[in-house]
Amino acid sequence: MTLKAHAKINTFLKITGHKNGYHTLLSRFVKVPHLYDVISFVPQQCENFTIEGCEGISVEENIIYKAYIAMQKELNIKTDFFKRHKVVVQKNIPSGAGLGGGSSDAAAFMRLFNEVCKLNINTPTLAQIGSIIGADIPFFVYNYDAANVSGFGEIVEEFQDEALAIELFTPSIHCNTALVYKTFKKELLNKIDLTTFEGWEKLSSKKILHKVSATQANDLYKASLIAYPELLEAQPKGWYFSGSGSTFFKIK
Repeated sequence: MTLKAHAKINTFLKITGHKNGYHTLLSRFVKVPHLYDVISFVPQQCENFTIEGCEGISVEENIIYKAYIAMQKELNIKTDFFKRHKVVVQKNIPSGAGLGGGSSDAAAFMRLFNEVCKLNINTPTLAQIGSIIGADIPFFVYNYDAANVSGFGEIVEEFQDEALAIELFTPSIHCNTALVYKTFKKELLNKIDLTTFEGWEKLSSKKILHKVSATQANDLYKASLIAYPELLEAQPKGWYFSGSGSTFFKIK
C-alpha cells in the first residue's frame, strides 16, 4: 500500500488573468521522474486520522488530511480504514520550492485511498475534488508525464512532450506561493500581454525554452524576484525557474 508522489516542473507558466479572487494560467507541467515522496498506508490502531513524516505541521493543516475530508464530504464516504492504518510520508521533495510536493502528496493519497479501499471513483471526479484543495492537485491526480494546465489549474490536457533529462537546483530560499501571487497581482497583473505566448501549448518544452529567457518563460519569476531578491544571486546562469519557486532547472 505504497505510491510514489512525483515532483513537477513548470517548463513555462503564463498568467492569463484574474477572476473571483484567483489567478488563471496557462502552463506546461512536466513530471520529474527521479524526485518523489512516498505515500504509504501502514497498519496501526489509530484513534484519529494519523500522518507521520510531516513534522512541523498539524494534521488539520496538512493537505493530505484536507484531501481526505474533501473526499468524505463530496462522496459521502464512510470507512474505518484510517482507524486501522496510519499515513506515512517519506519526504524528499523540498517545500516552498515550486515543485508541487504537497499537492503531489495529496493526489497520491487520493489515488491510493481510491485503489486500496476500492472506492471506484473515476479520475475526472477525483481531480475535481482535488481542485477544491489545491490548484496543482488535478495534474497529479491524472498522473500524466506532461500536460498543458489552464484555468485555475482544473483544466488538464495531456501533452506528448519530448523526453526531458531534467536537472534541478534548489537554493535555501523558501518561497511562499501566496506572497508570490500577491506580488504578481500588485506589481505585474496589469502588464499581461496574451499575444506573447500564443500557441505555446502546441510546442514542445524544448522549443519554447530554446527561444525564451527565464523571466519570459515564467511570469511568476519576476514576482518572486520582487518578493525574494536574493533569488537573482542564487540563479545558475542559463537555468529556468519552476512554479512560484525557489527551484531552478535546466534541460540537459
